[in-house]
Amino acid sequence: PAWLRRLCGQLLSERLMRANGVQAVVRGIMEGTGGGTDAEAAAVDWRKCDAVAKILASCPQQCLSLEAYCKHACPQILDLLHIQDKLAARQFQRVATTTLLTMTKEHPQLAEKYLLQPLLAPLLRCSDA
Repeated sequence: PAWLRRLCGQLLSERLMRANGVQAVVRGIMEGTGGGTDAEAAAVDWRKCDAVAKILASCPQQCLSLEAYCKHACPQILDLLHIQDKLAARQFQRVATTTLLTMTKEHPQLAEKYLLQPLLAPLLRCSDA
């Protein structure tokens, strides 16, 4: 029903806008995947990663602007690349890279400012030296 979709969207938006909200949402959705080694489990894992990336690349209902969302969420998305838990790291990295690609296609200027520049900053510092 529409009311349930709205309520779930509102709760998801509120969670994403909290500190460490991106990681909490990813953990909540991805929980229980990646345990199998067969092709079907891998396909489910990829589909979930893609779905989570689409959620993260979209501006939540509760946010004032897309730029405000990117400013808040993009550092958290980049933090997904540094998860230490070896079992979860692969999924988090998939979600982060797919989100980065999706945001780069849909919002190139904001993705460059909040994702690509911070990601490439160490390499640029080395090349300047």
